[in-house]
Amino acid sequence: MCQDVKKIRNLLKQYAKLKRDFTAFNQVSSPSFDGVSSHSSRNGAESRLINHVDLSYQLKEVEDALNAIDDPQYQFILHDYIIEKRFSRNEACEQLSVSVSKFNYLKNRALEVFKLNYLRTP
Repeated sequence: MCQDVKKIRNLLKQYAKLKRDFTAFNQVSSPSFDGVSSHSSRNGAESRLINHVDLSYQLKEVEDALNAIDDPQYQFILHDYIIEKRFSRNEACEQLSVSVSKFNYLKNRALEVFKLNYLRTP
């Protein structure tokens, strides 16, 4: 279970990076095709478009799993503490009015619930 929690936590950290990359990609101008058909390799615009679709799909999978979580404490831990890194552990404990050990329990539980939702995502 500990290994699963680490994997899910890393996935959520990657989600934050993907979201930044996706935002940066969206700020780049639209791809333009050069009009020359090349069957031997992809052109740069095609590769960027495929990358955009892939990033979009990955983000949607994570967002769907996050949105399926009803518990506000779990949402806070996953979004504000793990993804956005808005709070230190002690600050997060204060925000939730819980001890460090209770916070760790809630964090692990939130990660497990997220994992179940994520694995259910089609």
